[in-house]
Amino acid sequence: MASRNTPSRLLSLSREPHFTCLRCQWTARRKASTYTSEIDVSEDVVPDSSLLTPQPDEDIVKSWDPVQRSRSRRRQLPPSRYKFRPPRYYRGPLHPHQPPPASSPNSRLFIPGPFSLPRLQQTYSSTLAPDLLSLLYTHHPPGTLPGPAGQRLRGWDNTSPYHKNRPLRGPRGRPTLAFMKRPITFRNIPRLEKIVVHHVIRSADQRDSSYLHVAGMILQAVTNVRATVCKARHSIANFKMTKDKTAMAVKAELRGEDMYCFLSKVVDVVMPRIKEYKGVSGGSGDGSGNLAFGLQPSAVGMFPEVEVNYDMYPPKMIPSLDVMVCTTAANDRDARVLLSSMGIPFHGKHVN
Repeated sequence: MASRNTPSRLLSLSREPHFTCLRCQWTARRKASTYTSEIDVSEDVVPDSSLLTPQPDEDIVKSWDPVQRSRSRRRQLPPSRYKFRPPRYYRGPLHPHQPPPASSPNSRLFIPGPFSLPRLQQTYSSTLAPDLLSLLYTHHPPGTLPGPAGQRLRGWDNTSPYHKNRPLRGPRGRPTLAFMKRPITFRNIPRLEKIVVHHVIRSADQRDSSYLHVAGMILQAVTNVRATVCKARHSIANFKMTKDKTAMAVKAELRGEDMYCFLSKVVDVVMPRIKEYKGVSGGSGDGSGNLAFGLQPSAVGMFPEVEVNYDMYPPKMIPSLDVMVCTTAANDRDARVLLSSMGIPFHGKHVN
């Protein structure tokens, strides 16, 4: 069909004697079983090659002046949008000078990296993610649909005449509905989203700011993230709390590389050294894929960053840490499977 649509001029040129390029000869040799000889080339192949185009004369090359050509334009091209650096201030989406995205090296917000991946993150990408997909995958044969979903709200048993026309009740044990579980595919494999580490200062220690400083230093040394101070939201006279003034806790939110490094230290260094450690409670989840556990002051002292400078911190001021692991799982079961594959042990009854 292609030969029929070929212009007549090309067909006439192909019948005339012409110079056969090396590329066409190579094509003919490669398909020797198709053509009768090396010179016979298909009509669909253009015989001319761009390598045979004659080079410009030396006079034309010497007379070429790009600067003079740019000056001779009737309408000059617009200047560079960013000159040397992007604009210092963002002046809105309608301003002609827009800053580049944060991923561009020209941006003021550009952060180079990551230059390496943590070992736990590499293990998740290469081993854990395929295993989780195999464990949590629900197969539906082609041409079939999943069964009907169950009733999420609870009804009434109509044992009383007052049950008539009543609205459905919420789920048992919680005021809000749980997340709807979608079938696990390669697009929504459970993974770590963030880790929040915090320490609540006791009411007796709020008068002395040294507890807050020591907790902030240890939290920053352990997580590699500067700790933020959480202040009271309400004023309570009995507890001597003033709104937006009294410091209540310190916290650090970990994402990316810091998150994986902190979790690997907890699993590989801290937990194996805790005496008679049973593991994380099986009912520590919130029903939405987020699990929490705590570390006593004796366990916090086992972190390498704290242990190497243990004499710098007063033993009575070493804080306990509460760790909240947030995942993309829709329920606690999938979150426990994810953390179990990373090395966190669980004990007791598993509550889903």
